[in-house]
Amino acid sequence: MIFRRFLVALGAMALSLPSVPAQAQEDLGFDAYLQLLIARARAEGVSESTLARMTAGLEPNYRVIELDRNQPGAPTSTGYPPLAPYIARHVDSARIMGGRRAYSQYSGTIRSIERQYGVPGEILVAIWGHETAYGAVKGGFDLSRALATMAWEGRRRDLFASEWVALMKVADKGYSRSELKGSWAGAFGNPQFLPSVYLRLAADGNGDGRADIMNSGADALASIANYFRDAGWRSGQPWGVRAYIPSNFDVASHRTEIVAPVCARVHERHSVYKTVREWRELGIQPQGAIGDDLLVTLFQPDGPGTSAWLLTSNYRVILEYNCSNYYAMSVGLLADEIGN
Repeated sequence: MIFRRFLVALGAMALSLPSVPAQAQEDLGFDAYLQLLIARARAEGVSESTLARMTAGLEPNYRVIELDRNQPGAPTSTGYPPLAPYIARHVDSARIMGGRRAYSQYSGTIRSIERQYGVPGEILVAIWGHETAYGAVKGGFDLSRALATMAWEGRRRDLFASEWVALMKVADKGYSRSELKGSWAGAFGNPQFLPSVYLRLAADGNGDGRADIMNSGADALASIANYFRDAGWRSGQPWGVRAYIPSNFDVASHRTEIVAPVCARVHERHSVYKTVREWRELGIQPQGAIGDDLLVTLFQPDGPGTSAWLLTSNYRVILEYNCSNYYAMSVGLLADEIGN
């Protein structure tokens, strides 16, 4: 599950359940609480037939609660696992070849999507590969049951109640309950969108009038492109390029002093922003095509003497999908391999 999307979902969250104090909700059994969810969805326009089929036989899934409570917490040390082993596992020959096959299969659609959204096809395919192995692993949890369970459990009630109602609105578009399966935390389809993200950004990539991210690769790619455009992808710029650093250059002296409001540990590892020209004047040499006037940050995750990159604002867009340097770097590097 891509937990960064929880933060995205918070921004789009609807009003919390009305007229019932939190403590009273906590004391409700699952069936009684489900009636509150149903009432809210009904008030927001979901049809009775959809509510009936999406709640038939619904009961708590205690495995979902167990998985949620066993999530690892924030690291307590200042150290970070090395990036190189992660890249070796996630940008391997199987994922590269799978990405090249997917790119070839959807090449015509990708060209059209690139023209419409301005996001390179290899980036879209790389996201698809990381999220679901190009559609092979999309998750098997009944989303209605999983999200209702998480809302009832209460640790993040407002978020999951809103996502359950959003799922009902997705189902109201004609998708069956058997199609609406995904991760235990509610992400679904080829790009692993939360229901609220689907309602906001899912796109029709094959021209059939539906944004079927569960079954259509073309729709999945268009939806990822729409997500990236919405997050501020700048057409014509790379996500980053490898950089040569002189042996006597002190990267740590250029670390940013800005504390990011979200995912601070991710951003604290980046340098201040300078233009490529300014980095060149300090001895940093980009190893790929990149404009001298672009503002970029220097990133050397595994310490002195190891690989380094100059990262553009488009790298930050990848972080919007999943706020992890490991994820964003592996997406960028996989995209480079797919595009070669």
